[in-house]
Amino acid sequence: MSETTPVMTTDLDRLSERVEKAAALVQQLRDDRARLERERDELASRLKENEKKLQGQDVAALMSEVAMLRREQREWTSERRDVASRIETLIKKLERLEA
Repeated sequence: MSETTPVMTTDLDRLSERVEKAAALVQQLRDDRARLERERDELASRLKENEKKLQGQDVAALMSEVAMLRREQREWTSERRDVASRIETLIKKLERLEA
């Protein structure tokens, strides 16, 4: 029986370690679940807030407005390039006149 006791103690120690690891893992999973639930609730709240902001607005109208604004942006960019080109041309002419 003296040989059985150390073996049982070792087995109990190993079992105790495994139980402690399992308990720690369960606690970590609970913490992760709580964090994920908070994140989910926050995202759901933000979604509702954004839906509330968009209520009554026509999505197609908003999309066409975005497309129009993009066209205007391209036109302004093109116009800006033209003005920059004209300024460069005028600077070159002034440099030639000064020379």
